[in-house]
Amino acid sequence: MTTQGRLKLATRIGDYQKARFDRVKGQCGLIYRGGVFYLIIVVNVPDKSEYDPIGVLGVDLGIENIAVDSDREIFESKKVEDTRQRYSRLRSSLQHVGTKSAKRKLKRLSGKERRFKKDTNHVISKHIISKAKDTTRTIGIENLKHIRSRVTVRRSQRDRHSKWAFGQLRAFLTYKAKREGVPLKIVKPENTSRQCPKCQHIDKKNRKTRNLFECLKCGYMETADYVAAINIAVKAWPRAAVKQPIVGETLISTYKPPILIGGS
Repeated sequence: MTTQGRLKLATRIGDYQKARFDRVKGQCGLIYRGGVFYLIIVVNVPDKSEYDPIGVLGVDLGIENIAVDSDREIFESKKVEDTRQRYSRLRSSLQHVGTKSAKRKLKRLSGKERRFKKDTNHVISKHIISKAKDTTRTIGIENLKHIRSRVTVRRSQRDRHSKWAFGQLRAFLTYKAKREGVPLKIVKPENTSRQCPKCQHIDKKNRKTRNLFECLKCGYMETADYVAAINIAVKAWPRAAVKQPIVGETLISTYKPPILIGGS
């Protein structure tokens, strides 16, 4: 119903949506975006039964890298960070102008940045879930509750830290794992970045820098995020055969952050 009365609109429904009409649950919503109306309908998706895992995939979520897993695969944050900085510069410029037109652009900009983050997290979580499922492994991640108050960052990283979607990627991993029947274990974060996975020595000074881990006791040296992923894997399933950390080539994920269409 509109101010001009009831309107009849042409509707286009895809085969994917038609096949799920029998799962419709509750109410729906109508949104208007870019000159097109979209009908958002909530549907029930039955969860799959969890399989019996034969291994574990530890995943460390972070700021320098969006995620690093115990297979040594890295989901880099450089492209995402470049996009965040571009949005930050545009936002600062528009706020300085302060006109009504600038405020409207700020609102549109906020929506674009939010959708970019969400789409990126969807791509990463889907890749991790698929990898675990294809290799019949459980996934281990840290409990990120209260992480904003727990983690301290340099002044230069405060804006980056405050705008990182800490809980969103974990939430995507959680519901996608449940939907696909992939076991997911939440572990306590204590000492995952300070404990040596080779000799188990724990010391804050094992972290030489933000990115480098070097054990004071046995001298084992590795990238800090990979060490954390290994320790998360062990905590998630202590009886599992976790691959021993070795010095080798790092696998950079081939995921591509989404490209936004339209003006800035």
